[in-house]
Amino acid sequence: MSDSLCELSAVEAARLIRARSLSPVELVRASLERAERLQPVLNCFITLCPEQAMAEARRAEAALMRGDAPGLLHGLPFTVKDLVNTAGVRTTFGALPFRDNVPAEDAVAVARLREQGAILIGKTTTPEFGSKSMTDSPLFGQTRNAWNLERTCGGSSGGAAAATAAGITALAVASDGGGSTRIPAACNGVVGFKQSLGAIPHSQAQDAIGNQTYVTPTTRTVADTRLMMAAMAGPHDCDPWSLGVPKADYANADAPAGPGTLCGKRIRYCAAPPGRPVDAGVRRAFEAALARLAGLGAEIEPFDGAGFDVEPVWRVINHTVWRARFLPLIEREPEAYSPTFRRQIASAAQFSAQQYQEAMFARTALYRKVQALLGQADLLAMPTMSRTALPLGADIFDTITIDGRAYDDIRAHWYPWTMLFNLTGHPAISVPCGLGDDGMPVGLQLVARSHGDLQLLQAAEAYELAGAPLPRPLAVA
Repeated sequence: MSDSLCELSAVEAARLIRARSLSPVELVRASLERAERLQPVLNCFITLCPEQAMAEARRAEAALMRGDAPGLLHGLPFTVKDLVNTAGVRTTFGALPFRDNVPAEDAVAVARLREQGAILIGKTTTPEFGSKSMTDSPLFGQTRNAWNLERTCGGSSGGAAAATAAGITALAVASDGGGSTRIPAACNGVVGFKQSLGAIPHSQAQDAIGNQTYVTPTTRTVADTRLMMAAMAGPHDCDPWSLGVPKADYANADAPAGPGTLCGKRIRYCAAPPGRPVDAGVRRAFEAALARLAGLGAEIEPFDGAGFDVEPVWRVINHTVWRARFLPLIEREPEAYSPTFRRQIASAAQFSAQQYQEAMFARTALYRKVQALLGQADLLAMPTMSRTALPLGADIFDTITIDGRAYDDIRAHWYPWTMLFNLTGHPAISVPCGLGDDGMPVGLQLVARSHGDLQLLQAAEAYELAGAPLPRPLAVA
């Protein structure tokens, strides 16, 4: 019975709770039991908080019995990536020196979920400060993929995606600085959404003006992502990019997207920037996804990916920020951090202030280039990743094998399309689009105009509902 409760979507569970057909206590207990059972298998949590979660579930149930008006997420369990602050629950950033760090207040996005009645059950794993696309750190070890325990779950929101794919909760808070939500979503066969810059306020961004990072939803269905957006989105004084942005009516768009949603929509697609490889199985899944979009009435047309090899621009901006934030920590306690993390911070010493500003100029040019492309289309489409999940234990400085050939630079070759939209601020979503030749999930990335978040979610949902869902991950079935 408890596992069947964990298979419910958040939309369905919320409906049952409002109808008093499902107890928040039963639902939260089921999530905690599944988390505790699968933690030795997946290692996707740094912290579980069962006592606090069960106390909140009992209060949520009592409120229902009193007839109090429930919030959108009343009684629904959720997880939070361990980069995102949670009041009274430790937030380690995946780093040994912060193993006992307990924030005094929630991040704005977390506070909004709780205000709508969601119940935190635990903090999911992340590499040190979200610094790579695999999820491991000296603090907790390696997190495994819910589909194959010998594969990485991706990163840096790997714990969030693995726990969601495994059916522990339907809702997860992740984050995305270069693909960190969409990469593990593709690796684990779930939905990962990076919203428009400012759509969800980012209260922990130290450089709010130059920010390229996002606090994000991870779910199993697009409808559940819309439910999270209904709670998380909206302006807040902490984030200048959120101010003046009209909040879309995500909650009232709760009817499934109809078959006509994509009819007549113009979709431009590109498998990879010039010179970047795509695994044959991924390419076949991507072509099948394009055929499904065309079958839904979309007008499909290719675009040339020239000029979108953005990893060098992203690295100058991102690693310079990291060096400013983390070099003092490393100098204070070098042996507490992994060699990979220290190597990434050290690599930014080569970048001058002039190079950083030139990269920011390039960021603006990329934004204008994507805007011009979207002036000719309603959506862009590309594979989220060039191949499926890498073997467990892979490191960001390793080579990557695609169709039997080894390539240097995992970022540039594994996910050439994710970093671009962190830089430009456009909304981008990864939705499952089948399995590769190795039986592992493949992701389709769809992108819309700035602040076209709701329209993007509706398009993604129409795509999702037009095909059969992926089977349950075999490793945790």
